[in-house]
Amino acid sequence: MGKEKIVLDTNVLISALGWEGKPKKVFNRILNKELDLVISKEQLNELKKVLNYPKFKFTEDQKLKFLNIVSEISNIVDIKNKLRIVKEDPDDDIILETAVESNADFIISGDEHLLKLKKFKDIKIVTCSEFLEKNN
Repeated sequence: MGKEKIVLDTNVLISALGWEGKPKKVFNRILNKELDLVISKEQLNELKKVLNYPKFKFTEDQKLKFLNIVSEISNIVDIKNKLRIVKEDPDDDIILETAVESNADFIISGDEHLLKLKKFKDIKIVTCSEFLEKNN
């Protein structure tokens, strides 16, 4: 069996960049080539936008390095089919679309709208903690 394919929600990617903790542990497993990260062009654009939020106080150098790392280590997919699943926050559909397009095994998120789905098609939707507990 190959490596598990995962989609990290943008909130998990931001947490992995900015702080120590479980998101960084998951991200480090991707860097160590234990997991395959999948991202869409749409999510990369969202990540660029969120990295610029003033509340995060990332330097231009940090933002550029992180975007380069994510782009280099990810399998980048094109979203061909738009979904309308998360009524409360339609922006979250990007994450589901990326996962479906890439046939991902997991979506790892901190977003309550996605987490309450628990599963979409055959894709498990879990927190970093849940993922690390089941996949050590």
